[in-house]
Amino acid sequence: MLSLMVAGGVALWLAGLLTPVLMRRLREAQIGQHIREDGPSHHAMKAGTPTMGGVVIVIAVIAGFAFGHLGTHVGFTRAGILTCGAIVAFGLIGFLDDIIKVRNQRSLGLNKRAKSSLQLAFGVAYAVLAVTWVHTQTTLSATRFSLPGWQLGAVGWSIFAVLVLVGSSNAVNLTDGLDGLAAGSSTFCFAVLAIMGYWEFRHFAIYHGGSALDLGLTSVALAGACLGFLWWNAAPAKIYMGDTGSLAIGAGLASLCLLMNVDLLLVVIGGLFVIETLSVIIQVFSYRLFKRRVFKMAPIHHHFELLGWPETTVIVRFWILAGLLAALGLGLFYADFLRVSPGV
Repeated sequence: MLSLMVAGGVALWLAGLLTPVLMRRLREAQIGQHIREDGPSHHAMKAGTPTMGGVVIVIAVIAGFAFGHLGTHVGFTRAGILTCGAIVAFGLIGFLDDIIKVRNQRSLGLNKRAKSSLQLAFGVAYAVLAVTWVHTQTTLSATRFSLPGWQLGAVGWSIFAVLVLVGSSNAVNLTDGLDGLAAGSSTFCFAVLAIMGYWEFRHFAIYHGGSALDLGLTSVALAGACLGFLWWNAAPAKIYMGDTGSLAIGAGLASLCLLMNVDLLLVVIGGLFVIETLSVIIQVFSYRLFKRRVFKMAPIHHHFELLGWPETTVIVRFWILAGLLAALGLGLFYADFLRVSPGV
């Protein structure tokens, strides 16, 4: 328990203290956010706000993860290291994207082909390491490796893992369109995963999660980093995480669910990110097929803005939705535990 507190505390304070330092450096270098031209008109006033704050999130997570092991009985595990590696790798993709946006002074960074290629490359590397180095379970799982327990095999699971990793990173990226929306929503997800990791560690006979405590520690570090950054990112945001932060957070979320054997539960825990992504898919499909838009603008948070909801109202209500969905995921996890351990 001490290791979890240290990891979360270090990540929280580091993110909270380093973010204003980064903000000053970015202002001095005149590195600011470029707003998409087709976005809501009132977002134009946000142009020039420092971006790439995700750099602090990544640093805080790695530091929290490292310090959480010092002076405690918790040892470094391959699963924890691989998750941190995924966070750094996808953070680097986002960093390249953000740098190109700043250099070219536009809201578009890496082209779709380059970005997708890098995500696929890192996703494949992650999957191979997860199977051959971490030796993770290759079954399709919901609340534990044996439910439903469908054996996908090394190749099948690797393909599934790549899709989850790339999909999750892009989903968080799409959600990061309002002040504090992605950071606040992610905090709920990681807090729930931290509880699950600790629970799997305490009940090893059921979950067989040899790395569960270390993954729980990583979850706490991610929650702390997101919360510390949110102090400065909450509306009106003084800094944005950029793709550096959103891609890193999405990769971390996917990796934790994959290695904790709660793959399918990711759809519930990160339900808000799923809704945001589906809104974009529906909008594109509807327009290309019927030349009609279902939403005023996608992702769906912009739809509610254009309906007249104040930005803070959209953010808080989406936070509530994210929290409820994360809690539902935890409830499903615990309900299954009670089912297999009726005497507990």
